[in-house]
Amino acid sequence: MRVLVVEDEKRLAESLQWGLESEGYAVDLAHDGIEGLHRAQEHPYQVIVLDIMLPGLNGYKVCERLRALGNTTPILMLTAKNGEYDEAEALDTGADDFLSKPFSYVVLTARLRALTRRGRVAAVTMLEFGDLVLDPAKHKVRRAGQVVTLTSKEFAVLECLMRHDGAVVTKQDILDEVWDMAYQGDPNIVEVYVSALRRKLDTPFGRHTIATVRGTGYRLADDD
Repeated sequence: MRVLVVEDEKRLAESLQWGLESEGYAVDLAHDGIEGLHRAQEHPYQVIVLDIMLPGLNGYKVCERLRALGNTTPILMLTAKNGEYDEAEALDTGADDFLSKPFSYVVLTARLRALTRRGRVAAVTMLEFGDLVLDPAKHKVRRAGQVVTLTSKEFAVLECLMRHDGAVVTKQDILDEVWDMAYQGDPNIVEVYVSALRRKLDTPFGRHTIATVRGTGYRLADDD
């Protein structure tokens, strides 16, 4: 799950990033409206957390321009303001939800989950590859009818591979989709998670589903 947080209060933005990443989200940060608008146009996100009081372009303008461009990513607006007129303006410019500062982190994450569920209504609800089934909404994976427990990152890597339906996915593609844009660590971290998936999904079931494409990346493959 990739989230864009557009918030000029850097301590709050970094706190949100830390909290969301600890729950398995990949989080990108922008600290002004212009940068936020650019990132939202250039990269696919499942949800955008957008402050209203931003330098460059305020949140209302960012939201309005994204909707005018046909961007339908769910948007949760944050503001230090309160009152029905501020909420109405946020919703009228195209926001999907509204939360006033100070807010409860528990409520924020619950609203993000609700927004991403709504955003998936028109998407594929179940991903299948042979006897491997991934349910994004329930965050569950089954192989041959048996539930397989995965960590949040393992789940995200598998979902990335399954959404490409057998096509080759490069390490960089996986990093871009599962980790945040600021990730500067060893790209071989992808190999660690692929190995973990093989131990949990392939080895116990006598399968060889996750194939390495030497020098390129990985793809899902039929055993035959």
